[in-house]
Amino acid sequence: MRLDQFVSQSTGMPRSEAQKLIRWGGYWWMAKALPNRRRILAQAVVTLDGVTISLPGAIYIMLHKPAGVVSATEDPSHRTVMDLIGHPHRHTLHVVGRLDKDTTGLLLITNDGDWSHRLMSPKHHVPKTYLATLAEPLVESAAEQLRAGVQLHGEKALTKPAEVEILPACQARITLHEGKYHQVKRMFAAVGNRVEALHRESIGGLLLEAQLKPGAWRALTDAELELVYPRNR
Repeated sequence: MRLDQFVSQSTGMPRSEAQKLIRWGGYWWMAKALPNRRRILAQAVVTLDGVTISLPGAIYIMLHKPAGVVSATEDPSHRTVMDLIGHPHRHTLHVVGRLDKDTTGLLLITNDGDWSHRLMSPKHHVPKTYLATLAEPLVESAAEQLRAGVQLHGEKALTKPAEVEILPACQARITLHEGKYHQVKRMFAAVGNRVEALHRESIGGLLLEAQLKPGAWRALTDAELELVYPRNR
């Protein structure tokens, strides 16, 4: 592993700050380093100001994303979901997938790249459920089209069959097993309707905690990790 990456992930400081620290010689390691002195071996012991530092381990976070923030680690013009995360190792984290700026609900954040890849990979078909508020009531014939698969603008193949529940007050609940760009909005547009508000309720078997207010976050439990993506899958 690169030394600047190790220092950044261990301390939570940005990679640029870790690079400055290394140039100034504010670190020291025991055991073997690689010849270029910018990489360290797994068994190396690194100290910073006399204190041994280590990698944080796997981090899994549930965030109730509010409207108006973007699903990115940084953005020059907008507030990001990372600005809401008061975690000491925030700079090691990344967003699992995306929610549009105006979409609310369950968002997962982690430092485990393999885990996030499995969740987002089309071949694993992890279901994601959304509550959509529509411009017009959803009629049964349109719901049947969504359940069978519809053709999105600019695409040749039909969407995979979705689970659709018609609700009162121009709302519908839809569960997808794939993740195309703006898919929920495009699917309802394909049947002549328009999404006015969208809220993600669940990923896999994990529901957004009802008591978690918009903008709040917490770590996932081991049991919740199994709900998102079972280890034996």
